[in-house]
This record gives sequence, structure tokens and C-alpha cells, in this order.
Amino acid sequence: MTVPSTLEIDRPGDGVAVLRLNRPKQLNAINEAMQSELRRALADVATDRSVRALVLTGAGRGFCAGIDVRDFGPSMLDASAPALERMRFQERMAALAEAVRALPQPVVAAVNGPCVGAGLALCLAADIRICSETASFANAAILLGLSGAEMGMSYHLPRIVGAGVAADWMLTGRTVSAGEADRRGLVSEVVEPDRLADRAVEVAALIASHSPLGAQLTKRALQVNTDAANLSAALELENRNQVIAHATDEAAERRRKWSS
Repeated sequence: MTVPSTLEIDRPGDGVAVLRLNRPKQLNAINEAMQSELRRALADVATDRSVRALVLTGAGRGFCAGIDVRDFGPSMLDASAPALERMRFQERMAALAEAVRALPQPVVAAVNGPCVGAGLALCLAADIRICSETASFANAAILLGLSGAEMGMSYHLPRIVGAGVAADWMLTGRTVSAGEADRRGLVSEVVEPDRLADRAVEVAALIASHSPLGAQLTKRALQVNTDAANLSAALELENRNQVIAHATDEAAERRRKWSS
């Protein structure tokens, strides 16, 4: 397996993996190499049963500054390229956020600094978001004459912070502080910068200590039932998940320990 040049992968504890974007001089902006390596790394994590929870973060002082518009690489297209080719490029970028959301393992985004554009999209696709006091968030695409709706942001952001707040952030392109992100519910916790990595691993380790099936069924139910047509539909999925999980040997063993 080729060692990635733009990523770092650590195993700080049982069942926990840390996937770190590693272009710190560019605030971890996504270039062609990172796009390809991140896609492969996420695919590998998805099939790795030893990983029960994933932490996604950035090296240095940034989480991800979005796409590297200065030096993306040969596959970057200009406005004169055929629309179909530009659509394929956009689809490859969007697939990164989709891959984060589709991971069977719960994902904790540890936002350590600027989280902009494509970086925000990756962050939104995670299940839990924790940030440091120095973190900041911005949609930003609209500032470049583009639509602020890209890479799943118009889907994820209104469901996390509400439609009105999402419209504010996406239509203005303004930078949102860690404090505002916390008040609006974008993140579940704000910690001191030197505590972020440890805290994210702590949360991931707690998730990893649970039954993998139970955690993964919970993640999927949260995703599906956010868009459930009604309570009955949500209950139908929950009831089936409980019946499936209840019959496993691991659940039986955990019930035995709990009651002893």
C-alpha cells in the first residue's frame, strides 16, 4: 500500500483511528493528491473492522482551508472546460463528504483552526463536531462568485443549525467563530486548543467501547430518521434495529455483566 503524502493515520487506542489532513503550510487545503488519498483512506477505514470510531482533524493550525485554488494540480479545470468535465470534477469533490457520512463507524471531527469550504463540508458530514477556541468556520464559495451550496452543505447545515442560520452563513459567506458555532449547535463542545486532540480521542474511545453493531445502527438511525416522514416511520426503523441488536451474543454478554 502506498504511504499517503498528504495524510497521517494514527491508532491512539483500541478501536480508534485518527485521520489527519497533513498539508499544514497550506492550512490542509485539498489538492489533487489529497483528494485521491483521502478517498482511498476513507474506503480503507470503511472496511477495517478494527476501527470502531474515527477522529478526523488537521495538522498544524488549521482543519482544512478548502480546495487549494492556488495549486490544486493537473486535474483542476478552468471555466472554458466542457461542462461535463467540470461536473465530474465537482462530483469527485462532493464524493469526499459523502464518503465521510457513509462510513459505518461514527466520525468525530476535531476542528483545530480554520474550517472553510470543502473543509466545512467534511466537518458537517461527521457525526460529532468538537472544536478548539481558535477554530473558525466559513462557507466561502459565494465570495468567489460560486454557489454557497456545494458538497452537501445545503443538506447538512440546515439540519444541524436550522434553515435560517444556514441561510445567513451560506449567503453571506462570513466567518463564524467557535463561540457562535457553539451557540448555534454546530459543535457539541469547545475546548482549549491543547486539549482538543485528547478530548476528541476520549469521545471516540467511549464510542469504540460500545458494541460496534449498536453504535453503527445508532448512527444510521440518526441519519435516516432526520428525514423520516413521521414518527411511525422512525419507530419502525428503531424497533427493527433493537430486535436485530438484541439477538447478538455481544448484547447478551453485556446484559449479563450489567445485571451481575
